[in-house]
Amino acid sequence: MEEPSVNRIIRAAYDLLNLQSFFTVGPKEIRAWTIHKGETAPEAAGVIHSDLQRGFIRAEVMKYNDFVTLGSENAVKNAGKFHVEGKTYVVEDGDILNIRFNV
Repeated sequence: MEEPSVNRIIRAAYDLLNLQSFFTVGPKEIRAWTIHKGETAPEAAGVIHSDLQRGFIRAEVMKYNDFVTLGSENAVKNAGKFHVEGKTYVVEDGDILNIRFNV
């Protein structure tokens, strides 16, 4: 087997339910959040807390694979693969988001 069966079951359930994950990274915590495919950045922010959705300004976005390949947020920025997105951005599976908001 290439991977544990539980991993394949979880991935199949996510696909069946039209779900995906995005990440938030902070100095004390790294967390994965589950959302429906096709949700925008403000909707994803609302999964974390309703105040983040209400006061959404922008999302700073890194792709998971870029972060792992390059090794740090600064390396992603220096490579030009760090994006600032607005309210219409559709979150992709594995995105790493830093939500900027004001309430």
